[in-house]
Formats: sequence, structure tokens, C-alpha cells
Amino acid sequence: MQQLSPADLHILLVEPSDTQRKIISRHLKQEQVQHISEADSVSSAFLKIMEHQPDLITCALHFADGTALDLLHKIKQQPKLAEIPFMLVSSETRKATLEEFKQSGVVAILPKPFTTAHLGKALNAAIDLLSPSELELSLFDVHDIRVLVVDDSRLARNHIKRVLSNLGIQHLTEAEDGQQAIEILKQQMFDLVVTDYNMPEVNGRELTQYIRENSQQSHIPVLMVTSEANDTHLSNIAQSGVNAMCDKPFEPELVKALLFKLLEQ
Repeated sequence: MQQLSPADLHILLVEPSDTQRKIISRHLKQEQVQHISEADSVSSAFLKIMEHQPDLITCALHFADGTALDLLHKIKQQPKLAEIPFMLVSSETRKATLEEFKQSGVVAILPKPFTTAHLGKALNAAIDLLSPSELELSLFDVHDIRVLVVDDSRLARNHIKRVLSNLGIQHLTEAEDGQQAIEILKQQMFDLVVTDYNMPEVNGRELTQYIRENSQQSHIPVLMVTSEANDTHLSNIAQSGVNAMCDKPFEPELVKALLFKLLEQ
């Protein structure tokens, strides 16, 4: 597939403030984005999306008639709209609020104000989703790789699966939490485990410890997906036997690089 560029994207910019819409629109145009539609509420945005499906939604957090999360959930409930990349633009810093978006499979979370580098990275993540590029390996045929995806969020699993499928990985098995993953690992063999950290019952660290200490697949690479920012906490996770870690949102280019490193070792 021919690689897209920002100039190919049709972006729906959802922002209640006229001033902020002008600022963000100017930044998008500086990144060579040419096709920008605008909406100032959750309801008007959803109507525009139903009329003409954009390639990417760039959305503020708060509106008079709801929040970005309301719009995101409405989109995810529509099969034909569910895979539209969604980018949050917000000055919100509360971890619990941002975690909801990370678990919902957003492509990027941009701070307000954002830099050109922030925006370029987010646009590239959306383009990577829209124009897949297969992972090329010398030791494996990427189509034969068996991956277990473990996350208690269905939306997050869907996003992770989409990123992996875009890389050419076809054999994907899902587990809703660490305990279910353990039961699956007792029955099936895998080449890679991609697991969330925060899960009920058995979390990602405990799942990794099981794999390393009790599983018949103790050498399987484990990629941990975590939104934990505390350095001490990350060090504890790493000591459980994780091979690599990445943050949510699950960025295609970073994941591609990590998988190449893990699978070519």
C-alpha cells in the first residue's frame, strides 16, 4: 500500500472554542494537512462523522453537551466508524481521566499547548494505522507469528490487534485478563505475549512471573503495555522478566521497532 502523507488526510477538528479551532487548524495546515472539517459540540461532530467519515478525529475534552469520551464511545459502538483514529487534545493532567482514553484505544493524546513535534508524531501514528507496513523479519515469516494479546479493556485489545495486524501478524489470540491468559498458555504455544500491566485478578507483572517461573514457554518474549510513569514502579515491572515496555497509546512505529528487536534476537 502506498504510504499516505498528512496532505492526504481528511481531519475532523472538534473544539468548542473558536479561538482554539483557529489555532489548531493553523498548526494542522503547517503540517501540510489540507482537508479540515470543524465541529463545536459532541452532537454536531457525530452528525458530521455519519455524513462523511473522516480519516482522523482531533477532539477537545469538554463540551456543553458532553465530553470527548462520550463521542469516542458513540463512534466505537458503530462498526463502520469504530476504526477511525481518534486524537485527544487537552490540558487535562489527571491520570485517572487520561487513563480512560488510553484504555479506549486513542491514537494519541496531545497536551495543550502542543509543539510541532507532538503534532507530527500524532499525525504519523494515525498514518501508520491507515497505511499498514508489514514487519520484515529474517528469522520468522511474520504471517506465522502467534501472539497472545492480554488486556481487560476490549477497546484497548482491538487497538492493539489492529496495530499488530497492520504489521502482518495474522495469528492473534485474546485474553481478557492475566488469569485467562494463564489458562490459554497451558493449552497453546505462542511466539510473543503482549500484555497490559493494570488488570484485575492477575496483572501483567504476575502474568510475566508465571511465564518465566511456571510455564512451559518460559523463554517467550513479553511486551508490556503500561501507562505507569513512576520509574521505581517501571523498574519493578522490568525485574519480573519483561523483555520490553511501551506506553499507551500503543504507537505503531514504536511497536514495530520493539517487535523487530524482540523477534530478531
